[in-house]
Amino acid sequence: MSAPTHQALLDGARTPTRPTLTGSFGMAAATHWLAAGSAQSVLERGGNAFDAAVCAGFVLHAVEPHLNGPGGDLVGIVAPAGARPRVLDGQGPAPRGASPQRFRAEGLDVVPGSGALAAAVPHGLDALLLLLLEHGTWELEAVLEPALHYLEVGAAAGAQLVAVIGSVREHFATHWPSSAALWTPRGEAPEVGDLVRNPTYAATLRRLVAAGHGQGGATGGGGREERIEAARSELRTGFVARAVVEHCLRPHRHATGGDHRGLLTAADMADIAATFDDCVGLEFRGVQVWKAGLWTQGPVLLQALAILDHVGDEQLDLATAVGVHTVTEALKLAMADRDAYYGDAAPAATLEVLLSPDHARERARLIADEASHELRPSRVAGLVPYVPPAPRSTPGVPDVVGAAGVGEPTVSRNGVTRGDTCHVDVVDRWGNLVSLTPSGGWLQSSPAIEELGFCLGTRLQMTWLDPSSPSRLEPGRRPRTTLSPTVLGVDGTPFSALGTPGGDQQDQWQLLYLLRTIVGGLRPQAAIDAPAFHTTSIVGSFWPRTWEPGGLVVENRLGADVIAELRARGHRVTESDGWSLGRLSTVGRDPRTGLLYAAANPRGDQGYAVGR
Repeated sequence: MSAPTHQALLDGARTPTRPTLTGSFGMAAATHWLAAGSAQSVLERGGNAFDAAVCAGFVLHAVEPHLNGPGGDLVGIVAPAGARPRVLDGQGPAPRGASPQRFRAEGLDVVPGSGALAAAVPHGLDALLLLLLEHGTWELEAVLEPALHYLEVGAAAGAQLVAVIGSVREHFATHWPSSAALWTPRGEAPEVGDLVRNPTYAATLRRLVAAGHGQGGATGGGGREERIEAARSELRTGFVARAVVEHCLRPHRHATGGDHRGLLTAADMADIAATFDDCVGLEFRGVQVWKAGLWTQGPVLLQALAILDHVGDEQLDLATAVGVHTVTEALKLAMADRDAYYGDAAPAATLEVLLSPDHARERARLIADEASHELRPSRVAGLVPYVPPAPRSTPGVPDVVGAAGVGEPTVSRNGVTRGDTCHVDVVDRWGNLVSLTPSGGWLQSSPAIEELGFCLGTRLQMTWLDPSSPSRLEPGRRPRTTLSPTVLGVDGTPFSALGTPGGDQQDQWQLLYLLRTIVGGLRPQAAIDAPAFHTTSIVGSFWPRTWEPGGLVVENRLGADVIAELRARGHRVTESDGWSLGRLSTVGRDPRTGLLYAAANPRGDQGYAVGR
């Protein structure tokens, strides 16, 4: 690794907010301390990293219900000791009845941002069960114990959860009474520190456990694997599936302002089946970076690294305007290709072209001294790049592509954190690594399913109704998700897991971390703490599909001189609060010493790492 090229690289990170934790037993990091602590408790009692991650995943349902839920999605990367990493695919496809024609018959030219009409087949919960089945060692009821405690006894509401419930309280009362009964039982949003419970979802989990023991009419019994499979069957054809289908038959208010039914049927629910998939990867400065494929935005990180591999280290100093500018321009190029070529319908060979050294070198040559305000996708032989519809301009605000809706409650265009998704990383003493990014099924996504205590997700809003798009809406195809965990390796051996919430920003913020550690030589916690930034000169994945040509959001502690030079280069800079961008966490095993380490983001006051 090269030494930092500029002393200012350490500004804001010389004295980290917390130490990078080190130890030799096990480490967990997550976007909420209760998830990290619960994962560590599993490690302490003999569970492996996968048992711990599943436990944390269920705890996140309880403590961050505005950021993820069992009716949503999950993308993970698992790296068992001694094996190559694999993708855990918990992103469900569009239902059989989801087609552009169906949405236009509903009077819509876009997929709405809220309501069950936008729900993909819910695979997130099944992904946790599959991970426990294939790589865990514990019984389902054991890993659920912490989540059941917080669902039944309660967890203290944080400021973000309180704000989200407060913002939708009137909507719940007027249009979604099942959600009002669950989240505002006294007619008001909770206050910070109030205990928030969800006994209905707890009862759902207990019924899944009971199914594994042959109760409630299920055919459970047998060994551990049979008991977990019995729980999975309830998602497909049992009480969970029946409740979801009945819920979708009832019209309810959507982001369109109209009432619609959901599209999920019994046949769709019967298809629930999370799977494992191959990773795609790239080597950058001697480090292997593994991601999920073109059905996610994960290859954006690989493309940006491939481009920056043709740039000298002195241009990658992220405390300088040159460094911020260079990285921002590389991200714009990679993101333009995301919209042009990524999606479940994309030919696999496309990525070979986009990641090839010659192609990346040509893309690097497009980085000029001035900020680009254009979408500049690559040219791939035999393919026509998809160009999103022309944006609708409104003076004084970012351009809007298509029609407005209620999208992912992610970081806003001015950098104010609203929350969006969750993340958890675990490494154990045996060398197992796992990185999970659960999302969707937010309490504000669609009405709560009264019998189950959770709602459906809205991931279909990320699809286009244009049949020429590689991420078009099509029955049986996955929407191109922004969920994007990462695993790193050296000489083919995985050594680190990381990720962050943030929608379109997930791979942008992860790129900053990689450059600061691999090129800049910073320790993990210092790299996380250092000033963050991201480009908004991209078409947003969530409605209202805004984009801001030349837009760049920066934490103001990047420095007045740096910000002034960025503006002089043509970037439309929005200054955000100094500690507002990103919620990245990471764990790993130092390839040189074998010591375990962990770090988590202090922004938002919820992310923590634990371990020993």
